[in-house]
Amino acid sequence: MIPGPEDLSGPWIADDAHRAFLIEDAHRALDLFDASLRPGGGLQVLDLAGAPLPGSLQELHTTTRLVHSYALAQMAGRHDRAGLIDRGMDELWTRHRDTRHGGYLWSLDEAGVVDGTKLAYGHVFVLLAASSAKLAGHPDADRLMADICEILETRFWDESSGLFRDEFTRDWQVFSTYRGMNANMHGVEALLAAHEATGEALFLQRAGRILDFFIAGQAARHGWRIPEHYDACWQPDPDYRGNPVFRPPGTTPGHSFEMARLLLQWWDLAGRPGLEAPAQARALVRTALDDAWDTERGGLAYTLRDGVMDDATRYWWPVTEAIGALAALIKLDPQPGDEDDYRRLWRFAALRLIDPASGGWFPELGPDDRPDARQFAGKPDLYHALQADLLPLLPGLSHAARDLAHLRPLQGDPAAQ
Repeated sequence: MIPGPEDLSGPWIADDAHRAFLIEDAHRALDLFDASLRPGGGLQVLDLAGAPLPGSLQELHTTTRLVHSYALAQMAGRHDRAGLIDRGMDELWTRHRDTRHGGYLWSLDEAGVVDGTKLAYGHVFVLLAASSAKLAGHPDADRLMADICEILETRFWDESSGLFRDEFTRDWQVFSTYRGMNANMHGVEALLAAHEATGEALFLQRAGRILDFFIAGQAARHGWRIPEHYDACWQPDPDYRGNPVFRPPGTTPGHSFEMARLLLQWWDLAGRPGLEAPAQARALVRTALDDAWDTERGGLAYTLRDGVMDDATRYWWPVTEAIGALAALIKLDPQPGDEDDYRRLWRFAALRLIDPASGGWFPELGPDDRPDARQFAGKPDLYHALQADLLPLLPGLSHAARDLAHLRPLQGDPAAQ
């Protein structure tokens, strides 16, 4: 399985062979994640071969990302034969939704609530799932969107700063002063999806406020690297150390790629005001690639300290997000080196990260370039890799759902042809 012809002089995103590779990779990943339904109810995490992972929790971001991913795939022409959208929407409404205190519970097992913490990170993904489900025509999307919009408005949104607060106890008590970029970045993603689903201008306006703080504000003052962690007054906290997966110390170059792509999506939806956003997006992408690419082994380091690799662990998702950002830049205004970087990332992914046996992507690599499991058990996520497959297939920077529904690139299964 190769990402594209080696002798092609034009951009891979326009080449039939590369596009066929992307479509096949998406189908194989979706075929694997069809097994995410737990018999008797609920959702389950899968091991590397696609079998249920014993003892795994059902976390809010996993449920919501499955709904979002399968909604995109359905709009792209791949029928949800496993019923994951229906199951995920039901799980969000009947199990994750906290009928006692409001909001959405972070993690569940088969018996009930494991962690009831109310995290902005999880709640913005509920908005993303509701928005994608609405775009896909799901009958329960409107009630989920109405509920999550009220919770985000009354509990998490801080109008004075134009940003989302991060965390509360299950009954909405304040237990920390932590503020973070990650939840706000995914808040931008969800707000843009909500704007595309509803046309509501407030979603677009709030996404712009968040982007302005982190990119024109923070990144521009920190060498086009975005501080991850902040205190209650939104001052960077460079010494903060939290969850090693969600809140690692230092800066995270993978998030620079995500923010660059989201900035271009917002700019396109806002009518392309000025040229600052494309220049800022390019600065984020170039800095992250220069800082984080492992010149000896390939792949991207997880975290940096002052622009120097701190945690050199190579996870799958920074590669997928770099692919998405570069695809956007190539569509908009290709510059020397963009195509080489895009191809380099896909060659590395095809060689080291994409599972040729079972489908999907290995989540992390060890020093020997083999799949590792120090931070991630099994294959925890479809969302990042599926978007890396789908976004380069589309002509524009925004309205991915609309363009997927028009092109229907996943209609028909290439494995069956």
